[in-house]
Amino acid sequence: MADIKFMAVLKKYAMAIVLVLVIALFAALTQGKILYPQNFTNLLSQNAYVFVLATGMLLCILTGGNIDLAVGSVVCFVGAVGGVALDKDMNFIVAFIIMMIIGLLIGMWQGFWIAFVNVPPFIATLAGMYAFRGLSNVVLGGQALNLSKEDAFLNTFGGGANCYIPSPTFSIGDTSFNIICMLAGIAGIVVYLFMTIKGRIDTKKRGYATPPLLGDALKMVIISAVVLIITGLLAAYQGIPTSLIWVLIVVISFGYVTQKTVIGRDLYAVGGNKKAAQLSGVNVKKVYFFAYSFMGLLSGLAGTLTIARAASAQPTYGQGYEMDAIGACFIGGASAYGGIGTVPGVIIGALLMGVINQGMSICSVDANMQKVVKGLVLLGAVIFDVVSKKEKK
Repeated sequence: MADIKFMAVLKKYAMAIVLVLVIALFAALTQGKILYPQNFTNLLSQNAYVFVLATGMLLCILTGGNIDLAVGSVVCFVGAVGGVALDKDMNFIVAFIIMMIIGLLIGMWQGFWIAFVNVPPFIATLAGMYAFRGLSNVVLGGQALNLSKEDAFLNTFGGGANCYIPSPTFSIGDTSFNIICMLAGIAGIVVYLFMTIKGRIDTKKRGYATPPLLGDALKMVIISAVVLIITGLLAAYQGIPTSLIWVLIVVISFGYVTQKTVIGRDLYAVGGNKKAAQLSGVNVKKVYFFAYSFMGLLSGLAGTLTIARAASAQPTYGQGYEMDAIGACFIGGASAYGGIGTVPGVIIGALLMGVINQGMSICSVDANMQKVVKGLVLLGAVIFDVVSKKEKK
C-alpha cells in the first residue's frame, strides 16, 4: 500500500521533480550562471508569451486532446495591427484594448466553426494559421515596424528600459534587494499557507477524507521555499518585471476558472468522456466555443507582450509559438487524450522548456541540437502519459 501511494505521488509530481533535476544539471554545467539573478529574470520575461499561450492551449487540449495551430499567426497578426496603431500615435491603452478585442474575435471565429459547424479543430486552426500569417504581411507590408518611441507601451508590457515595478532597495553584503518584490513574495506565501490550511480545515468539517498532515506540511514547506527563492532571485536584479504581472493575472484567473467554476468542470467532463458529458446535460458546443474564444483572447495578450519585448512588429513573429505552447502543456502533464491537466502543471512545463533553452544557449549548444532535445523531451512526456494510462487500465 505504501509503495502504491509513493508511486502515485511520484507520478503526480514527476514534472516538478524533473524541473528541479534539470535546473541542478544546468547549474552544474554552466557553473551556476543559469541561476544568476539577471539570467533568471530573463528566463521569465523571455517566456512570458509561452506561459500565456500554454494556459490558453490547455483549455483546448482539455476538450479532448484538441489543439490550436493558429496561435502563432494570431500573435503576429494582433501584434501587426497593434504596431500600426501605435505607429500612428494611438493611445497605448486604446491600442491594447483593440488588440485584445481582435484576439477574442478571432478566437470566437474559430470557435464558431469548431463548435457549431463541427469543423475539426485541426483543420479550422490550420486554415487560421495560414490566413492570419498572410494578413500579418498585408498589414505590415512585409516590413518590420519599430516601436521604440512608445515608452509607456513598452514599459507597461515588459519591453522598455523601465519595465520593472519601481521600489526602494535594501542591501545584504554586496547585493541589493528590491523591497516590493520581497514583500510581494512573502505576502504570496502567507496567502498560500492560509488558503491551504483553511481548505484542510473546511474539508475536515465536511467529513471528507484529508491527505496526511505530514504530506501537506512537506508540500507547504517546499512550495514556500521555492517561492522565496524565486522572489530572492528577482529582487536581487531589478525586481518584478511588468510582463510577469500579466502572466500572474492569466495564471491565477484561469487556474481559478478551470478548478472552481462550472465551465471549468465541463472542460474536464467533455475531455474525459464527451458522450457521457452530453448525456449529463453539459452543453458541449458551449464548452468548445469557450475554449477557443479564450485561446484567441490570450493570443492577443501574447501578441502584445511579444511586440513590447521586441520593441517592434514583424511579419515573422510568432513562428513556432504554437509548438512551444503545445509542448509546455504536454510536458506539464496534460493528457494527449484530453480531460487531464492543470494550469500549474502547464507553467512547470513551460519553465522546463525555458530552462532547457536557456541552459543550452549558455552552454553554446547548436540551435538545431536544441530543437532535437526539445523534441525528445516532448516525446518523453507523451510516452509517460500513454504508459501511465495503460497501467491504469
